[in-house]
Amino acid sequence: MSDLKVILCSSYTKNAANLNYFRKSISIKPNNDMNANLPLITILGPTATGKTAIATQLAAAIDAEIISADSRQVYRRMDIGTGKDLSDYQVDGKPIPYHLIDIVEPGTKYNLFEYQKDFLTVYTDVCNRQKRAILCGGSGLYIESVLDGYKMTSVPVNEELRAELKDYTEAQLEQRLKSVKKLHNNADFDTRQRTVRAIEIAEYQKQNANIIPDFPKIPYIIIGVRMEREAVCQSIYNRLKQRLRDGMIDEVQALLDGGIAPIDLEYYGLEYKFVTQYLQGKFSYNYMVEHLNIAIRQFAKRQMTWFRRMERNGFKINWIDATLPLDEKVRIAKEIIR
Repeated sequence: MSDLKVILCSSYTKNAANLNYFRKSISIKPNNDMNANLPLITILGPTATGKTAIATQLAAAIDAEIISADSRQVYRRMDIGTGKDLSDYQVDGKPIPYHLIDIVEPGTKYNLFEYQKDFLTVYTDVCNRQKRAILCGGSGLYIESVLDGYKMTSVPVNEELRAELKDYTEAQLEQRLKSVKKLHNNADFDTRQRTVRAIEIAEYQKQNANIIPDFPKIPYIIIGVRMEREAVCQSIYNRLKQRLRDGMIDEVQALLDGGIAPIDLEYYGLEYKFVTQYLQGKFSYNYMVEHLNIAIRQFAKRQMTWFRRMERNGFKINWIDATLPLDEKVRIAKEIIR
């Protein structure tokens, strides 16, 4: 299908096994007498805008289940830094079922290929039990891979290419990546390891695009949550201070004490990168807080850039003002999906 995008992701299991798993996953067909034809409700927005609270309240109102679209909440024991907000999944004493949270161990590198096949498994199960599904999160790439039907496969490690790139400077790596991939943001430059992997994926894509299986098209309706830039920045700062009070530094220390390598925690970026480096004595507490706050604000800006690009590419996003009272936001969401 020529209109499907191609995204190739890393895998730490055998390539053939993963590809077969994915082909089996996309052959799953929901029962004809259930909710497969109802749109997948999608709630997106930048970080610190209260998406989870809206999703859980809406789920309680319409008897739905939530599928997370967060690239870091998949990791166990990474709770505070990723903002899982699991207490939000209790509404009036009723637990709200959720999926794709706490499914892999820290230190692994869960990727888009794995997310897409895990999403299909969960989504099919939810639909077959005659429940509505709400996709909720701020990872634009994960969301778009589901809504736009990205074609996926795993990408094996290319040791020869990695040896070639070993002596490249950061600037040379950036130029090499730009020569083989159209970039929508700077996420691939977060670490040298990620940039090398992005080059590896892009090079593989050029050579193997014709073998990638199709992803099924899923009907959807998108609800976006946003607020003015200054309000987002204030919300980010307030939340960061609360997470520090809640023990985020102790959380990262426990992960390090449990055997997770510092470089692996830094790979997850933002809170885990800055707190790990602070614990290694690379800078002071005040420096960490100041620069982590700046980094999260930049991340939120990139998220909105991604969502605006989605709109330019034809995705209709029904925006809700995040500063409204929660019950009003849920009321508007119910109107949108009606």
